Amino acid sequence: MIQRFSKRIINWYEKHKRNLPWRNTKDAYVVWVSEIILQQTRVEQGLHYFNRFINKFPSITVLADASIDDVLKLWQGLGYYSRARNMHEAAVFIKQHFNSVFPKEYADIIALKGIGKYTASAIASFAFDNAYPVVDGNVMRMVSRLFGIYTPVDSTEGKNKIYKIVSKLIDKSNPSSFNQAIMEFGALQCTPSKPKCSSCVFNKDCYSFCNNCVNKLPVKGLKIKHKECFFNYFVIEYKHKNSTFVYIKRRINDDIWKGLYDYPLIETKEIYTYSRLISGKDWKKIIGDNAFDLKEISKVYKHNLTHQKIISQFISISISEKLVPVKSNPYTLIKKKEMEKYAIPKLIDRYLADTMKNRKNYN
Repeated sequence: MIQRFSKRIINWYEKHKRNLPWRNTKDAYVVWVSEIILQQTRVEQGLHYFNRFINKFPSITVLADASIDDVLKLWQGLGYYSRARNMHEAAVFIKQHFNSVFPKEYADIIALKGIGKYTASAIASFAFDNAYPVVDGNVMRMVSRLFGIYTPVDSTEGKNKIYKIVSKLIDKSNPSSFNQAIMEFGALQCTPSKPKCSSCVFNKDCYSFCNNCVNKLPVKGLKIKHKECFFNYFVIEYKHKNSTFVYIKRRINDDIWKGLYDYPLIETKEIYTYSRLISGKDWKKIIGDNAFDLKEISKVYKHNLTHQKIISQFISISISEKLVPVKSNPYTLIKKKEMEKYAIPKLIDRYLADTMKNRKNYN
């Protein structure tokens, strides 16, 4: 089967492949952008972001010269913001060390910020026709079913086992088409649920189909336990000359939202009541000696990230005097209606979308 595999899957690909803008190109920059966007994003969603990104940053030089705020704002909604930060940093590096030309050597590619084995292999094969196997989730699912691999695919042993198999299967004379084909096959034919086994070109050779265990493969390890975090946001409003201002702060901690903006925040072990929050030391650090009035407390919002679930509420407060700037509250005062110009977490974007339904609150 190994000898026939490459020809069969490439033939299937030529008949069934989707027409996507990052295919049929040898532009390594375009390939790189598409692969980073699609790492944890479905094609249907990623296509819109890809087109926006390429239109805004059509080259490595333009991306490198852009501000990180502009990059993060364009990325807003995709999540996994470290991908955007790493791309920007890598673009700056390529401009400085490779004269804005994407490096061709695998060792140089994988050394770039944010690029691992999978992405380096994809760029090397798609842009430069180098025979490096590309193994994503679609490929792992297909190979585990085809060859009957019960080792968990999210384990190091399972990943290495599948990588070795694909290394033997890859068409070294046409690695680009082969890698595109095996990924597309997993995405369209050998799908997670209800795979199209009856029309599969490999069903006579497929271990899981022949042994009636398609739904048992691939095997995955223990599910990730989500840690619960409780965010109490304060939307502190200050009115001046017929305009409403709010306080925001750029997140500087090395977390998934690094570089984004949010409101003054008190993290707790559960959702606190308003009275409990404003009687604590953390609130005093934010508000100082300012007098304040409660305007509104939002509904509870839930937001899932890879390793944690954020449970939050937004408490709108009005003040008559500006906050006195101190180290404990280094916030920026902006017009409330200009919040949309800043890169913010999707959680806050959801809250703003709800409040924007009543536009008379914005002026």
